[in-house]
Amino acid sequence: MTDTAHAPTIVVNGEERELGGPASVLDLVAVTTGRDLRADGTPADGGRLGIAVAVDGEVVRRGRWADFALADGHTVDIVTAVQGG
Repeated sequence: MTDTAHAPTIVVNGEERELGGPASVLDLVAVTTGRDLRADGTPADGGRLGIAVAVDGEVVRRGRWADFALADGHTVDIVTAVQGG
């Protein structure tokens, strides 16, 4: 019998990524931005983050990032606020 199990895969900003294990939106944002984040999604250094996250086209509020578990097949968009016009 062949083992067909695979690591869960998500798509982040158009690129496939394997999840190494259980991960939340908070975990993904921390890894993507390279910043330590508190459970409420704010940067531990007290600075500003300036991003928004949508999973499968639905915005995930910052206060829910820690509780939103990512699963195989999710499509995640992480958008950065940019100043200007």
